[in-house]
Amino acid sequence: MRIGLRLLLGFFMIVAVAGYFVMNIFVQEVKPGVRRATEGMMVDTANLLAQIAEQDIRNRNLNQGHIAQAFSDINRAPIGAKIDHIVKNRMEYRVYITDSKGKVIFDSTGEGLGQDYSRWNDVYLTLRGKYGARSTRLDPEDESSSVMYVAAPIKTTDGQIIGSLTVSKPNQTMQPVIRRSERRMEIAGIILLGIALLIGAVFVWWINRSISRLVRYASEVAEGNAPTLPKMDGPELSSLAHALESMRIKLEGKDYIEKYVHTLTHELKSPLAAIRGAAEILQEMPPQPVAQRFINNIKQQNERLQLLVDRMLQQAQVESRIRQEKASVDLAELLNGVIDAKEAQFAHRRITVSRNIDAPVTVRGDKLLLEQAFSNLLENALDFTPEQGKIVITGEFVENHYRVIVIDNGPGMPVYALDKVFDRFYSLPRPDKEKSTGLGLSFVQEVAIIHQGTIHLVNGEEGGAKAIFILPMKDK
Repeated sequence: MRIGLRLLLGFFMIVAVAGYFVMNIFVQEVKPGVRRATEGMMVDTANLLAQIAEQDIRNRNLNQGHIAQAFSDINRAPIGAKIDHIVKNRMEYRVYITDSKGKVIFDSTGEGLGQDYSRWNDVYLTLRGKYGARSTRLDPEDESSSVMYVAAPIKTTDGQIIGSLTVSKPNQTMQPVIRRSERRMEIAGIILLGIALLIGAVFVWWINRSISRLVRYASEVAEGNAPTLPKMDGPELSSLAHALESMRIKLEGKDYIEKYVHTLTHELKSPLAAIRGAAEILQEMPPQPVAQRFINNIKQQNERLQLLVDRMLQQAQVESRIRQEKASVDLAELLNGVIDAKEAQFAHRRITVSRNIDAPVTVRGDKLLLEQAFSNLLENALDFTPEQGKIVITGEFVENHYRVIVIDNGPGMPVYALDKVFDRFYSLPRPDKEKSTGLGLSFVQEVAIIHQGTIHLVNGEEGGAKAIFILPMKDK
């Protein structure tokens, strides 16, 4: 399972468990909360009606008094109250009054009239000056059939308790309110989980995006490219990115030194052996013509060593650049400048140069490195183009890239060398001179990588070699 999905599931499970317990507590509190609120209203109602009942008892007119008349008339017409989409049409209170001995002397429903209620808690406690209340099931097996009873004492003006008045209300009548509240909480819980899932998904997407940037960066490094260190959103990820960059630099430095030591040792063997051989012969004091030939050989090998060292320093300089100071560069102007600088070499070899360069074109890059890269490509074309030959240089737009093509009409490249020409120190024999240092095309490849571009060398359709240098029009 991917780490992003694991984070999302973990975050969602934490929120879901926390939400479940919180919502469960709220839902469990709905029913007792509603009942507590209802009990409070019933206490007020009972005490208010007890005052009216005391007047009716004092007037010996309880069954025809104000309370009896009120309950007789209240349900004749629907109430028509709409409370939060719940319609209330009937009075749901039952009221009964007992005398001081607990005998029912009035019942709004008539069902308990004349019965002894002295042992019910609401009556028993109230007649003794305490708060009387009870909850009794009409059906012992059915919890929803419970009825709440709240009583208030009926007192004379001197404070003597002469009876009790009980107000009752079936809990079943409160179920619509309770169910509606529970349903609202359930919907709120589902919305909460949905929002949590959305937030978690955004959070995981943000982490995955940053990790994907680092993965792409590491993959490009593994492929031998020189990618730009991606910008991270958080300090921890930024620290990780810089740690990867530091590790890359150290590993590349170690690998760089190791490869260069091997390749340099290999390349130095041949000229050093030639110099040593020439020196041994000169020690034998050969004739002057022979001595001069070996002295010239020593000078040639020394020049080759000097050129090799200079090219290696140049190669090391470009390969060790971590960040380039890039600026706007006019490629058309730069290409034309490089071609013009080699005009004397073209004239000396009587080589015709054909240029077809789209202008103006501006890219972001290091002007000095690009000049050296294009100069190396032209040097390579010059080395393989015979006298009175032709070199074609093209600069053109291709989608969001600029492509520079250098074509010579030399012998082309052998098939076995096509995948080796960009290796350090790999060089093919020239028609009229010795092998080069083998660092020119390697340098061009490094410049292309630094500028997020590519370089290819293939055989032309009509003979010769074709170098294709492609640069993006803007930084990736």
